[in-house]
Amino acid sequence: MPELPEVESLTRFLAEHVVGRSVARVYPLAVHALKTYDPPPGALEGLVFGSVTRHGKFLDLQAGDLHLVIHLARAGWVRWNDALPAEPPRPGKGPLALRVRLTEPDGAGFDVTEAGTKKHLAVYVVRDPQDVPGIARLGPDPLSAAFTPAVFAGLLKDDRRQIKGLLRDQSTIAGIGNAYSDEILHTAKMSPFKLAANLSEDEVARIYAAIGSTLADAIERSSGLALRDLKSEKKSGLRVHGRKGEPCPVCGDTIREVSFSDSALQYCPTCQTGGKPLADRRMSRLLK
Repeated sequence: MPELPEVESLTRFLAEHVVGRSVARVYPLAVHALKTYDPPPGALEGLVFGSVTRHGKFLDLQAGDLHLVIHLARAGWVRWNDALPAEPPRPGKGPLALRVRLTEPDGAGFDVTEAGTKKHLAVYVVRDPQDVPGIARLGPDPLSAAFTPAVFAGLLKDDRRQIKGLLRDQSTIAGIGNAYSDEILHTAKMSPFKLAANLSEDEVARIYAAIGSTLADAIERSSGLALRDLKSEKKSGLRVHGRKGEPCPVCGDTIREVSFSDSALQYCPTCQTGGKPLADRRMSRLLK
């Protein structure tokens, strides 16, 4: 799933390639992905892209007084092409969900795709990004200057949720998902099941620092890469997430996993849980 670092890299890439260029055609090809109908996608045609920004995991391409907002969900992606096929794409069962063709140079543009059978990609055309429900309820962005240690501590105070779940909650902090929450907690040497409200000042400070360093490092590794290389760069840069059974790069212990109904987390027992494995079931506690 694309998370904040990948969406930030997409934002920067698209800003370099589309700002100042006008929209020739918009082809919405996956009806399930289109979440708004007024204005229609065709209203973007003839408008000039003025900016590309990010709201959490949402891409926001502003053109005139409209915004093309994209949430890539688990399996969505953006693919740039200097020369799109001349013939209009046909709706079908393939991964192509949206195509945006630019006027200059003629034929350049990008495709929005979604792999797999579970379709959760979302595309909006709105006059105000806050009209997108997912954006309206976002918490603070961890890359913003407003995300201070005091603000972070305030988010955790009296919250009885496990820290792993809190980090993934977009209404609490925008942009962090399953992979980078694992990485952050590994860097902070913190159990994913520790309750936020029970964290000491030192533990809160460690997690705050890990959020900044983990996200900044991921963005730095992706800087300048082509869009097609961002996914592989993310995977290669992860230290614990997706690495069940491999040695921890810090201590050498075997990375373990806790599976849930639709996801899994990975962690290092030595680095994060005092050497004790977590029970592999939902809402588990440390084994006695």
